[in-house]
Amino acid sequence: MTIALPVLSNPPRVAADRNPDPTRSPAADFADWRWQLRNRLSTKDQLAGLLPLTPDEDAAMDAAPGLFRVGITPYYFSLIDRARPDCPVRMQVIPRSRELTVEEGDLVDPLGEDAHSPATGIFHRYPDRCLLLAVDRCAIYCRHCNRRRLVGQEESPISRQDLEQAIAYIGRTPAIRDVLISGGDPLTLSTDRLEDIVARVRAIPHVEIIRIGTRVPVVLPMRIDDELCAMLRRYHPLYINTHFNHPKELTPLARAACERLADAGIPLGNQTVLLRGVNSSARVMRKLFTELLKIRVRPYYLFQGDVAAGTSHLRTSVETGIEIMQNLRGWISGLAIPHLVIDTPGGMGKVSIGPDYVVARGADKWTLRNYEGRLVDYPQPKDTDATCTYDEVYFRDERPAGA
Repeated sequence: MTIALPVLSNPPRVAADRNPDPTRSPAADFADWRWQLRNRLSTKDQLAGLLPLTPDEDAAMDAAPGLFRVGITPYYFSLIDRARPDCPVRMQVIPRSRELTVEEGDLVDPLGEDAHSPATGIFHRYPDRCLLLAVDRCAIYCRHCNRRRLVGQEESPISRQDLEQAIAYIGRTPAIRDVLISGGDPLTLSTDRLEDIVARVRAIPHVEIIRIGTRVPVVLPMRIDDELCAMLRRYHPLYINTHFNHPKELTPLARAACERLADAGIPLGNQTVLLRGVNSSARVMRKLFTELLKIRVRPYYLFQGDVAAGTSHLRTSVETGIEIMQNLRGWISGLAIPHLVIDTPGGMGKVSIGPDYVVARGADKWTLRNYEGRLVDYPQPKDTDATCTYDEVYFRDERPAGA
């Protein structure tokens, strides 16, 4: 039975039903990434017409306009189990009333980015790399977003002039070797507009590496078309980090999008956020990380949830993250195991954490515990001088780090 949906902007032309379920739209429309963006679900009436909202979700949708934008592509909505409020896709995009709660320690700017912003659209927190905020819009709006103070707002904080000044900052800062183009989601830009940004960054002589952070392969995989891939491959070395949180998101379309990028010679990494009730189990993580490897996506980071205001209900304890890692190491390939990190509040940078496999430390030996819980001794060498005497020759002409 077709479920009526309130009129969306630029709705698909379907004579039989003026307000169709967008997930049942003609294939030509559904496969068009621009149509997907135009027809995102964003209001309570739209969602309530397609699935039974819980009282918690209903109340949160009433409050959402004053909290953080709601936006769900028809494709990503099609992955939701409409009968299950605990669906891991649903929990990532439909708000709950606990988003209204700001707990002690929650921050509007959890990573202290504003304090490391020498120009609008630039976050320069580490010596040799910076983040370029190219756009403030996303294909969907995740409930765990750590940049909700900037992303999806009605008034754009990023103008063309701001972007010009941001790129100029990179150009006059020779310490920057690595630029991460992020947002928002850069892949929601047109290919021409994205190329303009990438090309200008690539033209800066001291920029060696360009990275793009995007969730588009997860939530809008039809955007990864041949035109986009052909453009990106002109600007190597270029890396892409994407953001799969649950194996339910690894659909045939999403897998094909990642394969297309990999075939263009683009190394792919994945940054997963540990979310309570969504992926907070070793079983889910094992499946996610091993499946990612099969499509040439290397698990890179597993983040403890950032202390962004309104997201505390999705964060787990640090102990949960460490326990999950303990149930990964040794049980699946090391290639499939990301770094578990806390991106520390206040802009102090990422800190790696994990199980402690060291039982005892000594000058003659260390005692270690392996993944099965068995103890083993590692003998220390008697000579501990680790000086590399050839360094003075090899690095003689290299500029100092940070220069």
